[in-house]
Amino acid sequence: MKKFLLGSSVNMGLLVLRVFSGSFMLFAHGYPKLKSFNERFSTFSDPLGVGSEISYLFAVGAEFLCSILVILGLFTRVAVIPLIITMLVAALIVHADDPWSKQEFALLYAVTFTTLFFTGAGKFSMDHQVLK
Repeated sequence: MKKFLLGSSVNMGLLVLRVFSGSFMLFAHGYPKLKSFNERFSTFSDPLGVGSEISYLFAVGAEFLCSILVILGLFTRVAVIPLIITMLVAALIVHADDPWSKQEFALLYAVTFTTLFFTGAGKFSMDHQVLK
């Protein structure tokens, strides 16, 4: 019984972590970027020197598409990699000279997605259904 309860709580915790962090990223960052795609495509910041268009496509892909995959728990360990990179670039490069309060949320997202990279999506995910 103890093993069942512990296993279920860990998997329920991973579900909550995935759904909420993925949803926050999707609706606060990914969807607004997708919605303003035409206006921001050529004027987005270029922190890595690859061009504003490529930077914007990477950010939209990570924050919109990868967030959906995280919410579903589908290809989770792969899907969090672009999210981790995007959040680290935001915190450590884009907001490097800004106060801590500007870096904090990006770092919290990076830690959350890094946790999911190491733990995987858990039992209540599409990954579990596909890989079982």
